[in-house]
Amino acid sequence: MIGRLTGRLATKAPDKILLDVAGVGYLVHIPLSTFYELPEVEKPASLWIHTHVREDALSLFGFLTERERSLFLLLLGVAGIGPKVALTVLSGIPPSELVAALRKQDVRRLVAVPGVGKKTAERMVLELTEKVAAFAEEAPPATAAVAAEDVISALVNLGYRRAEAERAVEGIARAGAPPDDFGQFLKLALKKLTGG
Repeated sequence: MIGRLTGRLATKAPDKILLDVAGVGYLVHIPLSTFYELPEVEKPASLWIHTHVREDALSLFGFLTERERSLFLLLLGVAGIGPKVALTVLSGIPPSELVAALRKQDVRRLVAVPGVGKKTAERMVLELTEKVAAFAEEAPPATAAVAAEDVISALVNLGYRRAEAERAVEGIARAGAPPDDFGQFLKLALKKLTGG
């Protein structure tokens, strides 16, 4: 079983990458959240991997964080959810929002994810509400969430698209605890958006 791959990013697309590891090219399927955080082509990259084996295929699914991979595996445990749907879910909702929606049993928020119907969303809530409790403990405190929303609003007011702003803030949160100071948080987000 492959658990992690580190190599040179040969190609990248929103749904998959080709990772060159010592001359061997691994085709790895990824969620959008991972795609947005990848380095440029030809740069080194490292992903957490889930190896999915079926009778007729062996597929690799890659994630920037262990947390995303763990959520992917939880989703796979839900009846009727295969790897493609699990990847679609992680592409359609940030991990922190997914955990919050499952904890609050917010079926409406889950149905808003493209490719997730009402029955699938209800099964997710039924089977995963208790299992995501460990993820919720890792979530930042409410004050950090409020600060994150303030930073997103500020970035939108500066002319950035909301999706770009959310990705930048999510990337900072993934890298570690975001700063408590609004000004510092905004500077980090701007730096991320401008590639500085």
